[in-house]
Amino acid sequence: MSFNIETRKVQKTGGSTYIISLPKEWINKHGIQVKDTIGILSQPDGNLLITPYISSEKSIKEKKFDIDEIKDPDFLFRLLIGAYIMGYNIIEVKSSKKFESIIRDTVRNFSKITIGTEIMEESDNIIIIKDLLDPKEMPFEKTIKRMYILANSMHEDALKALETGNKSLAEKVIESDDDIDRLNWLVERQAHIVLRDIILCQKLDITLEDASNYKFISRFLERIGDHAVKIAKNVILIDYQKIDKELYNNIMKASEISLELLNMSLDAWLQKDLNLANENIESIKKLTKACNTIKISPNSEYLVEIGFIIESIRRTGEYSSDISEIIINNLI
Repeated sequence: MSFNIETRKVQKTGGSTYIISLPKEWINKHGIQVKDTIGILSQPDGNLLITPYISSEKSIKEKKFDIDEIKDPDFLFRLLIGAYIMGYNIIEVKSSKKFESIIRDTVRNFSKITIGTEIMEESDNIIIIKDLLDPKEMPFEKTIKRMYILANSMHEDALKALETGNKSLAEKVIESDDDIDRLNWLVERQAHIVLRDIILCQKLDITLEDASNYKFISRFLERIGDHAVKIAKNVILIDYQKIDKELYNNIMKASEISLELLNMSLDAWLQKDLNLANENIESIKKLTKACNTIKISPNSEYLVEIGFIIESIRRTGEYSSDISEIIINNLI
């Protein structure tokens, strides 16, 4: 697809005012009339953005789903999450007949698990969900910090459950998966909204690159949470009293290094410290060595479960290193 830049000659009027003409197609497309007000935004890269919208509340995006075409409630849930992440303000679920209870429960679960959504209208065959959250009320930094705290807590609790054999604590970690998922969905939603709304981007005092980087950091933190859940699920299958003490100590040493990497990536991000981010990336070698030196007897009753736990500890550190790479790229 070719990309052509239209050119306009700059003219001078009134002694000190410079003017250019605007493309007629653009004027007609947006219904701009004589004496209408348009927005002009100067960009950091030297470009000038001209927009027909002078506020970020310029459009209501609506998405409709027809249950007659969607039979599987899990598929419906994924579609609802997709619409939420893509920034739709209003989501309508409709059917030609009365909703089955599982469909209604799916929609209600979606509304409960996502931040800012409420069911505004409900009947036998129509449910309308509206997003009530103002993007400016949930800045990226606040959400990312919450995700760091939650991911750290989930990992610590999962390993503590291994140490003490506390199955209820492991279950608590598994339940926390929804909490970190909903925060990740919020960040992805905010990023999509900002990437198409330069005015909101400037109101939040971030760049488009910042929004994209926040989305990637959030995704890595969500995956770290997933690995804490995997650790917890395997802990539930293990009788901690049958674990060799030396094996357990080596697992805990690797876990401590992994959490150090996670916390170091947080510090590098908060302090905008290139050297700390680089140190974090280099430290992944220490974690890899610690994981590789853990020896599991081939005759161990929990060979597979312990193997999965070690792998999740390693992946947690690697995702923390990936975050540090994003931090370096952003700071540069």
